[in-house]
Amino acid sequence: MKTRRFIVILSLLLCTFLSFNPSIQQLAQFPDFQTQTKLAAPALSGFWSHVIQFNEVPAVKALAGPTTQTVQLTYKLFGIFPLKSSEVEVMPEMSLLPGGESIGVTLQSKGVMVVGQAPVVGPDGKKHFPARDAGIETGDVLLKINQEEVQSDQEVASLVNDAGRNHQGLQITFRHQGQVLVRTVNPVYCPDDKRFRIGLYVRDAAAGVGTLTYYDPTTNKYGALGHVINDADTNQKIDVSSGQVVASDIHSIEKGRRGHPGEKVGSFDLGSSFSGTIEKNTRTGIFGTLQGKLKNPYFSKPIPVGWQTEVKTGPAKIYTVLHGEKIGEYSIDIERVMLNRTDSKNMVIRVTDPRLLAETGGIVQGMSGSPIVQNGKLIGAVTHVFVNDSSRGYGVFIENMLRDSGFLREGKAA
Repeated sequence: MKTRRFIVILSLLLCTFLSFNPSIQQLAQFPDFQTQTKLAAPALSGFWSHVIQFNEVPAVKALAGPTTQTVQLTYKLFGIFPLKSSEVEVMPEMSLLPGGESIGVTLQSKGVMVVGQAPVVGPDGKKHFPARDAGIETGDVLLKINQEEVQSDQEVASLVNDAGRNHQGLQITFRHQGQVLVRTVNPVYCPDDKRFRIGLYVRDAAAGVGTLTYYDPTTNKYGALGHVINDADTNQKIDVSSGQVVASDIHSIEKGRRGHPGEKVGSFDLGSSFSGTIEKNTRTGIFGTLQGKLKNPYFSKPIPVGWQTEVKTGPAKIYTVLHGEKIGEYSIDIERVMLNRTDSKNMVIRVTDPRLLAETGGIVQGMSGSPIVQNGKLIGAVTHVFVNDSSRGYGVFIENMLRDSGFLREGKAA
């Protein structure tokens, strides 16, 4: 009887001590999970393995398709007294086909982006800035002119000139720093080219060369680049109206050097064996649907996806094109892994392959999106090069790309 009473009192005291002791994690070695591919019992050592138990309760309902699931873990002393609770995100098992193909990208923006301003020298010989005076700035996006949507620089020029000839002002709807505004702009006649102008340089599209990261043969969905496409002049994200990817043929490489990143020089392959749409332009890449034939000589079928907690420092491989459309395999080292970041800079990588270093100097523009494979799993993509050391750069987790694409869904609370 005395022994039982002693055990109860000791248990209550121990429970109180553990509940208020800030070093509880170190004392009992509780794993503070955030992401797990498979849920397994936490490894508690020594005395604690006999007195601490854990219960698992699903916090969300599982959904069809690639969906994460949140599970609530509660640690209990002797299976009775709660000590700590934590949520574990359980990741689904997924397989994707690594890319490596060089792609040509064309992107049509929603609206027309203002990329610069210039004075309009009027009939009076004075310099006028009609759009700037109305509050329109570089980086803004023109959405409508007189309630008519605009999608090209030619449309803007035509509407401006027509309004000027009719002695009318322009009601311009535009997006400025996340807000949609409307301003009145009065065109000014320019005698030099005999047209009415408002003093803006605008652009409606972007084009370039990058690398395909992954492809899902089941859904025909793809991801590429690993980072957002920004306007070259304003560095503003381009909102997608429409876009296309096709195969790209690499003609030459401009080798990178300190202070000057190199680049792939290529052209769009009009007879491309595959093509696709661009449906999203996000911080971790472009995403859409692909049709046609992909041929990666290193992967005949999809391989497992490696989630961010599975990425380790050490050797890995990247896949990219240096000549024509031939994919090559090259060695890198992952020097640093930065967990829980949601941008496109999640790991620091270094090119170690002597062939790649000799030919490109390391990472070059156009290599963005090159898939990274470690221990037989697709873990991410190359995204950036260090300007002062082209052998090093950043990579993005494939997990972040899949989240931003919408391909990987999060379970909702039940």
